[in-house]
Amino acid sequence: MKNKNNSTKVFLIAVLSVILVQCSPTTDPVKQKPTPPVVTNQVDFWLTKGDQSARLQKQSSVLAFGSVNNVYTNIEVDDTQTFQTVDGFGFTLTGGSAEVINQLNATKKQELLQELFGADENAIGISYLRISIGASDLNATPFTYNDLPSGQTDVNLEQFSLAPDKNNLIPMLKQIVAINPNIKIMATPWSPPVWMKDNANFIGGSLKPEYYSVYAQYFVKYIQKMKEEGITIDAITPQNEPLHPGNNPSMLMLAEQQADFIKNHLGPAFKAVNSTVKIVVYDHNCNKPEYPIAILNDAEAYPYVDGSAFHLYEGDISALSTVHTAFPNKNIYFTEQYTASTGSFDGDLKWHIKNVIIGSMRNWSKTALEWNLANDDTFGPHTPGGCTTCKGALTINSSESFTRNVGYYIVGHASKFVPTGSVRISSTISGNLNTVAFKTPAGKKVLIVENDGDTTQTFNIKHKGVWVSTSLGAGSVGTYIW
Repeated sequence: MKNKNNSTKVFLIAVLSVILVQCSPTTDPVKQKPTPPVVTNQVDFWLTKGDQSARLQKQSSVLAFGSVNNVYTNIEVDDTQTFQTVDGFGFTLTGGSAEVINQLNATKKQELLQELFGADENAIGISYLRISIGASDLNATPFTYNDLPSGQTDVNLEQFSLAPDKNNLIPMLKQIVAINPNIKIMATPWSPPVWMKDNANFIGGSLKPEYYSVYAQYFVKYIQKMKEEGITIDAITPQNEPLHPGNNPSMLMLAEQQADFIKNHLGPAFKAVNSTVKIVVYDHNCNKPEYPIAILNDAEAYPYVDGSAFHLYEGDISALSTVHTAFPNKNIYFTEQYTASTGSFDGDLKWHIKNVIIGSMRNWSKTALEWNLANDDTFGPHTPGGCTTCKGALTINSSESFTRNVGYYIVGHASKFVPTGSVRISSTISGNLNTVAFKTPAGKKVLIVENDGDTTQTFNIKHKGVWVSTSLGAGSVGTYIW
């Protein structure tokens, strides 16, 4: 009887052990340690490294928010603090850019335009373009839309024609608009017709006062003719780089001259035809914020002006905030910066992300635009005297081949993830980690981080009391989306 009871006990203990093991799915029966829970990715991370071993590449690392303390520095993102609304990121589509892209065969060209302007996962989603009214210095030759034999004038603009751009630029814009009907376009002249200028030359000179009203009508006609082509102009600036009369084409236009032109001619001409096209002043370097401030201080010019545009070949990007502080109800635009044929991928990546993408946006800009979208392998075409070292975001090598250069990745780190209508939100800067953050119309948060230092930095992205830890190598750029 005693042995029978012992046998029963042994049997019951064995059964109970089996039951306990089956009822403990998080226990390893060998090591008897808890199995960690499965962590799902909550933050997408896209990376570009200065050494080009990663170029706008989505990372497979799992990033999940938590609240376990660590010693890493924090970058705090606060979407309750909002700033300007974004119009877009992109490039200048020069006439030269259109010319070389059109050298691709039809299939390759369509694939490229879809990659640049589309919204699918393989595209970078360029949302803003700047174009020239007439030629820029990155056209093969200078021209306007009303060129006449020497000594002739056309005050009624009867010979105005978009014909010089109907082979390359306008057909390409039509293809782009078909891909992205909402793309925003800013148009800028490098020079008016030379018969309107006091030196009768494409290079330098100034607009003759007797032609101010005629030139205003030139803008009106341009906008109307482009609309007839199916191309809507969102904004214009009266003159590219008005304090740089040495380019080909170019024109000197002092602040008082631009104020006069806007308040007495261009503004009233736009009003007369109920034009909603924005007039944006200056469009030159950050070293002269007094230029747009002088125009905005003119009480008659002020109502016609939407805002001011800047480049950064001189001065500091903080000039944008100087103008914003003086006139907080007027918009700010960053419209041009080129990468040079003499530059390096790593150096340009760091400087341009820090200053053009992050810097302009942290200083109230609605746009961040790099200069030339594309050129050939000799950095052409360009006018005689035009820029010989401006490197496009793309190099068109043949009818079937192109190369993506550093400018492509500079803009892509923003354009791919921050669509038109996004709002800049607060993000802190920590040491060498430069940052800017956005909330998209879909409610996603986007954080761009550039490691400006010489060593890898590990840090926390902190949002609403929780954080995710990540790291960036020296000179690397990361875009984080959640």
